Amino acid sequence: MSKRYDRDPATGRKFHSYVPEIADDLRAGKVGRRDFLRTVTLLGVSAGAAYAMASDILGEEIRPRRAAAQTPKRGGTVRSAMRVQRMDDPAIYDWTERANQGRGIVEYISRTDVNNITTPYLAESWEASEDLKTWTINLRRGVKWSNGDDFNADDLAFNLERWVDPDTGSSNLGLFSALKPGNVEKTGSHSVRMTLDSPVLQIPENFYNYPAAIVHRRFSDEGGDFSMNPVGTGPFTLVDLVVGEHCEVRRRSDGHGYWGREPYIDGVVYRDYGDDPQAPISAFAAGEVDHLYEVAINSLDVAERLPGAVINETPTAQTGVCRFRQTEAPLDNRKLRQAFSAALDHEAILRLAYRDRGVVGENHHVSPIHPEYFALPKRKRDVERAKALLAESGLTAPVSLKIDLGAADDWHRNACAAMQQQLAPAGINLELNVMPGATYWDVWDSTPLGFTQWAHRPLGVMVLNLGYRSGVPWNESAYANPEFDRQLDIAGGILDVEERRRQMEVVQKILQDDAIIAQPLWRSVFNISRDNLRGTEVHPTFYHQFQDWWFDV
Repeated sequence: MSKRYDRDPATGRKFHSYVPEIADDLRAGKVGRRDFLRTVTLLGVSAGAAYAMASDILGEEIRPRRAAAQTPKRGGTVRSAMRVQRMDDPAIYDWTERANQGRGIVEYISRTDVNNITTPYLAESWEASEDLKTWTINLRRGVKWSNGDDFNADDLAFNLERWVDPDTGSSNLGLFSALKPGNVEKTGSHSVRMTLDSPVLQIPENFYNYPAAIVHRRFSDEGGDFSMNPVGTGPFTLVDLVVGEHCEVRRRSDGHGYWGREPYIDGVVYRDYGDDPQAPISAFAAGEVDHLYEVAINSLDVAERLPGAVINETPTAQTGVCRFRQTEAPLDNRKLRQAFSAALDHEAILRLAYRDRGVVGENHHVSPIHPEYFALPKRKRDVERAKALLAESGLTAPVSLKIDLGAADDWHRNACAAMQQQLAPAGINLELNVMPGATYWDVWDSTPLGFTQWAHRPLGVMVLNLGYRSGVPWNESAYANPEFDRQLDIAGGILDVEERRRQMEVVQKILQDDAIIAQPLWRSVFNISRDNLRGTEVHPTFYHQFQDWWFDV
């Protein structure tokens, strides 16, 4: 008789009823170890217990993938080349750089590691009801804010209510769309219960979205500008900020102590070198910086020749989408959008724009790297079909369109230039309107046709909730399809791994058929660190994990 994994051996607490079922599936080979570990930890099994269960079931030692064993040393300040941006309200951050500036100051309820396993951080544990509609988050005790206050349930409740208030304008509204205002309940001094309208498995992963940093419960009362009052639970504090120039964070010395493992480094200074991708590389060569947030694909050859440079690469769900705003003519014409998509050769765009350092996109914003991805039939360029669809649209060829895009990234321009050439034989003339980066981001969510860069998310359902659910703040295409929303809700609540993938087939197909986006590629990303700086392997979302950084000399 197979061993039944229904209770935590350390605490005796009963696991969610799906845990023994997926344990049987792992034993039978129906799911892999990665899906098993990810699912049971989301359901509240500790990482230690999850790895022990997997080892027991598979008859081999299963451990988290970690860097090679070394002895970290303390001291030193990391100088990093990265854009320096405003740090007003973490809930409305729209760039990873803004979150990195404050990541060592304000912290997150959970953390998703390089193995795509999500574990508690400011939370001590969580529990999901059998129907995944009720989530209880148990917070760590003994955590102090830098102003001396105790971190408690009031802080989490305050943040959750802010995120789901449409007036806040937080992208977290899309991730927590099943949580309505008023459905957050404090069940103890360090415990919060969330009651959802529909089942959601990925709640713990949503807590690691970069605008989900936890601010103090009096954040709004004390001005609502984090840079002016940087109270946090993290190991660092803000020393200086000049937007567009530099940002410095340094180890706290407020006397209240840090709850977690102290970082090895003393602090980080971010230096902004503007839009020129060569400027940070020159700064590295001159010894001005130890680390580059990102290396552009067109600068990679130069970066690889820098003395003392370590190039880090990782495959990601970072992408760029050519998106059609559904409320604007002629882009409200589905046949025109389908013709546009049919005329494109994504493999050629990946080669021309990104040197094949990535994966071909499929026009539904779910990546092969996402655990719930379903492989739809591969699409191919079909100019004749594009012409036929354009004729069916009722529009007279040639149709002229203008696409807005930012000037900061060469690969954006190269991708759109390739589209321009591929669309012309189908009867679509595409004009490229290359704008300064800041100007594009003023209109990214309202321009009729734009090319927008999207960051990596560990789950396809996360990015779909952020960008395509009806009415959410980051729905730049103004897509509003109740059937899509319904099918996405179903996918978010399915526990069985293969059943969830089958449901994602429906979700992906709706988005692909409606031709909401033309998405040519998924890209690998790169950063640079000096060869004496450790722990800075590039995170797929470019998150900086200060606790892992250290100098070896």
